[in-house]
Amino acid sequence: MNFEESKVRAAKAALSEVHDGFVVGLGTGSTVKHFARMLGDEVRRGLRVKVVPTSYHSVEMAVDNALDLLPLEAVEAIDVVVDGADEVDRDLNMIKGRGAALAREKVVASMARRRVYIVGEDKLVEKLCSTKPIPIEVLPFAYRYVMKKVEEMGGSPKLRRAGELKDGPIVTDNGNFIVDAFFKPLDNPRSLEAEIKALPGVVEVGLFCGVADVVYVGRSSGVVPLAKHK
Repeated sequence: MNFEESKVRAAKAALSEVHDGFVVGLGTGSTVKHFARMLGDEVRRGLRVKVVPTSYHSVEMAVDNALDLLPLEAVEAIDVVVDGADEVDRDLNMIKGRGAALAREKVVASMARRRVYIVGEDKLVEKLCSTKPIPIEVLPFAYRYVMKKVEEMGGSPKLRRAGELKDGPIVTDNGNFIVDAFFKPLDNPRSLEAEIKALPGVVEVGLFCGVADVVYVGRSSGVVPLAKHK
């Protein structure tokens, strides 16, 4: 299957969640890039929306598609957030943060009346941490301490490096570091989320448990909406 096509299908399904006059939280990543382009097309046809970004990447996508931006500080509530995910389990718990925007993504999600996530079917797993580590945003001076405590929890932490274009670690939009924590597939992600979040020096953890209202999964045969259990 062409995974890029599956992303496009999921993004198109999420567009139906946006209505005239909405304040929209705009997530980060390659799947959301398709959604931003489609939203820009609808705006040019007359749809009126304002966008709250979750990262500098979101700001770039909004500017590229002529979307009206609102700073997070200027809004009290968001009608819908549309974002991607790195892994999704059967209970709609998610791992997010490969784009290093997990802290703002979680704040925007917490402010949204409806929380919509868009993924290709390759992101679905039986248990979180089957294919991806858990990103943890940490204060720079605390990263060694946090890594030590994660090891005590049974994880294998690794400081995320910037790569070819920058020496040293990745620095988030908030000026922090990212520790990627590898664990065995999780039986209780909600408990681990709380345990890591409680560590001094941790800004946010990329486990999003009980957050999603719906996940639109792009497949070769179309789109499958997975809704939160009530």
